[in-house]
Amino acid sequence: MTSAVLARLAGDAAIDDLCAALERDGGAIVENFVDEETLAALWTDLRPSLEHGDYGDNVFSGHKTKRVSSLFARSPRVADVLTQPLFLGAARSLIERPVRVWFGGEQASLAPNVQVSATQLIQIWPEEGEQVLHRDDSSHLISYPAPIRRVQVMLAMSEFTADNGGTMVVPGSHLWDDERPPRRDEAVPTEMAAGSALVWVGGTYHGGGRNVTGSPRTGLTISLLAGNLRQEENQYLAIPRDTVREYPEEVRRLLGYTTCPPFLGWHESSDPHRVLAEHE
Repeated sequence: MTSAVLARLAGDAAIDDLCAALERDGGAIVENFVDEETLAALWTDLRPSLEHGDYGDNVFSGHKTKRVSSLFARSPRVADVLTQPLFLGAARSLIERPVRVWFGGEQASLAPNVQVSATQLIQIWPEEGEQVLHRDDSSHLISYPAPIRRVQVMLAMSEFTADNGGTMVVPGSHLWDDERPPRRDEAVPTEMAAGSALVWVGGTYHGGGRNVTGSPRTGLTISLLAGNLRQEENQYLAIPRDTVREYPEEVRRLLGYTTCPPFLGWHESSDPHRVLAEHE
């Protein structure tokens, strides 16, 4: 078993401190990520979907694991998780890094913005086994080593422990090439109180843990992705447009109603946010 541990930061820590931990270890725990009122509101909005949901039907999704998606359509308080300053700030700092491109005879420095990729509420029930260790960047067929293009959060809706399925993380694995496979004895369990969160990058090997207790554990995850890559969850189908209009402009743009420099995602040669703004 590895002796590695993940760094722990306060919810109001400096963005640079979280970025340093993510670049070094590939993941970190942020304590008191949201307050009790936000956590209670999320439970109120999302509990019915969990109670009516079914277990997965394959090894990866989990035969004793419930998953609920389209979270921005189910609870407006999910926006509080997305815009948590430390998480959103670190994602922007790590992903929005410029590259040099040529336009005609001039060289410009352009950076992608960030967008919501996927959302899920994940509840691991007793008798669920360990999920296979994987990189979320595999969704985009990214070869390693590679720059950071994805930053993800797993908010503990209930306590995470080594025994109840706390997410297993392989520290430092975001720095490995594609030839080195992850081993189970290199992974450490995420242990944190409800309201705290695990933050990790797309290249870090991780997986849901085994639940050998008598109660389920529940986590809420949101991934932020470089705007020049396709969203893993189709947010345009996941969230009715009238619901999108109820969110502040920053959240709308994070959901994909914007362009990524230099001009990805336009509609009628214009900023797609215009579709929402003109309706208003």
